[in-house]
Amino acid sequence: MNTNEHPSLSKLVGILQAAYSGELAAAKAYNGHWKSLSDAEDRKRIQLIESEELEHRRLVGELLSQLHKAPNPHLEKKMARIGWWISLSCKISGWFIPMYGAGKLEQGNIVEYIDAAHYAKECGHPEMIECLLEMAEVEWEHEKFFREKITHHFLYNVFPKWAIPEPKSSIRKRSL
Repeated sequence: MNTNEHPSLSKLVGILQAAYSGELAAAKAYNGHWKSLSDAEDRKRIQLIESEELEHRRLVGELLSQLHKAPNPHLEKKMARIGWWISLSCKISGWFIPMYGAGKLEQGNIVEYIDAAHYAKECGHPEMIECLLEMAEVEWEHEKFFREKITHHFLYNVFPKWAIPEPKSSIRKRSL
């Protein structure tokens, strides 16, 4: 870290680098996920989620560029492998486990983008806040979709539950 760099800038960059690579892993995983499903509506929805994750990756890349920072190459390779592995596993695991895992990860993504908005404000980049909060809201929709899909499966009562996010309307109130 540059000694003149605001501590929140370092945290913002770390979140953005993780999100950039995480969106790659998510898109790869969702690509295998929708291809493994037989339900046409679920396939279509997860294809849309895949495209939204790729859009988030593009947007996060632009935010990194505005900060004159680059993606973390080590994280890029690692997350690409993870996404590929998850994509393959979707074909053998059935639909519950990929949807459970996706919902849990999306819940974390909501918090990640809200935190990034907070750090952007703290380190003097208010122009990034709207984009980050919009991505948090899209991740909220993703989490809701996956959670609603799994609650009717018998394994739902066996697997640990993640914290249900606050209402979508609270994202902007909580972050600023």
